[in-house]
Amino acid sequence: MWVVKLGGSLQSDPPLLRRWLELLGTLGRGRVVIVPGGGPFVDQVRASQTGWGFDDLCAHNMAILGMGQSALLLRSLYPSLQLAGRDADIRRALRAGKTALWMPLELLREQPDELTSWDVTSDSLALWLAMRLNAERLVVVKSCEVDGTVGVASHVESGILDGHFAILADRAGCGIDLVTKGHLGDFQTLLIDGCRHAPT
Repeated sequence: MWVVKLGGSLQSDPPLLRRWLELLGTLGRGRVVIVPGGGPFVDQVRASQTGWGFDDLCAHNMAILGMGQSALLLRSLYPSLQLAGRDADIRRALRAGKTALWMPLELLREQPDELTSWDVTSDSLALWLAMRLNAERLVVVKSCEVDGTVGVASHVESGILDGHFAILADRAGCGIDLVTKGHLGDFQTLLIDGCRHAPT
């Protein structure tokens, strides 16, 4: 099982987003769980918090709902994706030969915890999910150019990944790759090679 985080910035490039969904919805069937970034929905939460001054717990919950809106958008663009909230739903979708699309509403909180901070972006939430599912690999699709020769710490230092990501990565136990959004061919090769070497 692979977890693939699609950056919310892809929503500003509909043709490219559709190409990613086509790739994941075909080659990823039975193998891939998509984690949607929040995109403009979460950008609005940030702007609203600045104006209204509500606390980070409220902002977290609103951002999770924003990720949920992104999931609904992706499903509408590629209807064969299977929305799944709980771990059991994800595994069921994969066993049925579907590409799973995470609806992260279980992350709504009544009390603050280690996840309810702007230091924890959807990148970290994708890694959190990958760890919980015991996934083989996490692939994070970024809008900026990424250097595949450097490690997580360098990406955190440069601001490409959030600070909490490094904390989780230290105990992740799965492969982690960053891919620039325009490099679909690189990801396709990565996924095909991964399928060839997957345990039978």
